[in-house]
Amino acid sequence: MAGKQPREPSLPPRWFVRSFWSMHRRLYGITRGRLGLWRPGVRRWGALRLTTVGRRTGQERSVIIAYFEDGPNLVTLAMNGWAAGEPAWWLNLQAQPDARVELAGGSRPVRARVAAGDERARLWARWREQGAELDGYATLRPTETAVVILEPQPQPQPPGS
Repeated sequence: MAGKQPREPSLPPRWFVRSFWSMHRRLYGITRGRLGLWRPGVRRWGALRLTTVGRRTGQERSVIIAYFEDGPNLVTLAMNGWAAGEPAWWLNLQAQPDARVELAGGSRPVRARVAAGDERARLWARWREQGAELDGYATLRPTETAVVILEPQPQPQPPGS
């Protein structure tokens, strides 16, 4: 028997993906953040809530996304559920890179940037450890998936401190 051909990655229907994340955000809201966020573990990504400023509206927009820690930085993928197009939160961060993240242990301000070159390759390999299908799923997108680094920023000090 010849070598097995790798199976083409398949995704659930778009309506299912959107419904899942909508229910996840609703669970987070109903429980006032007690459920819905978790820290990454060994070979397991975590979930954080990212709040950006809308590039068109100037209004705050929040989304729950997967991440892992790389030293003090948080690393995520701008993947839009592996569909074509960039996720709105990534477009917002490209216009205004300052944002806020809520983690299972608290919140902090961050500044976003895209990983490039050797740094991107290293971080992509770390994401690959989270799930072997990563490269296959990435081929479903017409453009390269951005590896986004959220770097911690100093907490703003109240006036007169």
